[in-house]
Amino acid sequence: MRSVIALVFATVLLMVVGPMFAPYDPTTINIPKRLSAPNTIFLLGTDAFGRDILSRLLHGAQWSLGLAFLISVISLVIGTTIGLIAALGGRFADWGLMRVTDTFLAFPELVAAIVIAGLLGAGSWSLIFALSITGWMRYARVARGIGLSVQSRGYVVQARLAGLSGISIARWHYLPSLLPSLTVVWTGMFARAILGISALGFLG
Repeated sequence: MRSVIALVFATVLLMVVGPMFAPYDPTTINIPKRLSAPNTIFLLGTDAFGRDILSRLLHGAQWSLGLAFLISVISLVIGTTIGLIAALGGRFADWGLMRVTDTFLAFPELVAAIVIAGLLGAGSWSLIFALSITGWMRYARVARGIGLSVQSRGYVVQARLAGLSGISIARWHYLPSLLPSLTVVWTGMFARAILGISALGFLG
């Protein structure tokens, strides 16, 4: 849990203050200094147009990390909701939602994201939707598995007998049990979201 908190804090910190430490304008073209090796003036060198790579990295990280954070959170909410509905909704809900999950898992995530983003057109929202709709399945599997194991525990049975609604039981008994496992999945999916953003950005 501490590692997840540290990751979130570092991500937010870099998003907020990273561009403030950029030594140059990331869009300024300096042809005489093109393809410079790392030195005391350009710590990471320059690109083919003479733009400072460190400045571009700090500004680009704000966009990439922000999108990756948003995508991973949206996927977490969608997947956890579907997994809990499958665990709590009975046999038919479980069967139907898990078949949908298996169908999504049958397709390579990146290929599916490329197709969806291509159909929706260019733009940040298309990217967010494409990567979110192809990244929720692992959360659903984890939430459903833990939900089924928690369902038979004594305190959950007592809560049902006491007349608590399904939403209250999910909030007070299921989510605390899910949190440790979901945080582990989230850290991995956050990194996958960054890779997905880079891949889709490279492919246009």
